[in-house]
Parts: sequence; structure tokens; C-alpha cells
Amino acid sequence: MTDYSSSDYAAFILRIASGILFIAHGLMKVFIFTIPGTVAFFESLGLPGFVAYLTILAELGGGIALLLGLAVRPISLPLVGVLLGASWAHSGNGWAFASAGGGWEFPVFWAVVQVTVGILGRGAFALRLPIVDRTLGQFA
Repeated sequence: MTDYSSSDYAAFILRIASGILFIAHGLMKVFIFTIPGTVAFFESLGLPGFVAYLTILAELGGGIALLLGLAVRPISLPLVGVLLGASWAHSGNGWAFASAGGGWEFPVFWAVVQVTVGILGRGAFALRLPIVDRTLGQFA
């Protein structure tokens, strides 16, 4: 049996919570806002429509990777970018996420959490794949 430290458990908790949130946000873009609606929203911000597809892919794929504990460190950095983009998209709505349209408070906090996940790594109870471990080494 593996002996985990308290930081391994903390990394696990943050990794799982963040993974669940990414999956929830990705599914919300697919099933609630719909993909065409999400594309239209991104375009209304002046972004190319394909960025919506990349964002959905990052949220769903990144969320699954976080849940499984696969390549947590290299996955975390692009997800921070997604969150900073969300912060920018919501910046005109004020600070509080409870504001109409959602403010920038939650995505900025979540970006900090995701940086922390990236620093801590996969933590406890992560799926270990030898090819990923060999390829990424300490960055897995």
C-alpha cells in the first residue's frame, strides 16, 4: 500500500473538484447553451468560432484527465488559459460571479486553484499508466 502525505490528499481533492467542474462546464456548453449557441457567444466576444470548440474540448478532455489523474501537470497549464479567457469574457460584468452574466471572481479563483493543481501534481489515487509516466517523468 502506498503511503500518501497530506499534500497528496490535498492534490487529489483539488484535482477531482476541478475535474468535475471542467466536465460540468463543458457539458453545459454542449447541452444547455448548445454548441451553436456557444459558438455564437464566442463570436459575439470577437473570438473566432473555432475557439468555442477548442474550449469545449479542453473542458471535457481536461476534466476527464484530471479525474483520472493523467498528465495532470501538462494538462493544467492550458486549462489555466481557458480560465483566464473566461475571466476576460466575464470581466465586463463586474467582480462578483453572482452579477448578471457572471463576474470574473470565480474564474480567477479557479485559475489559481488550477495553478495549484499543476504545482502539486496528480496526488493520491491517480491512474498510473507506464507510457505516460515514462514519457512525462516528473511532469506527469
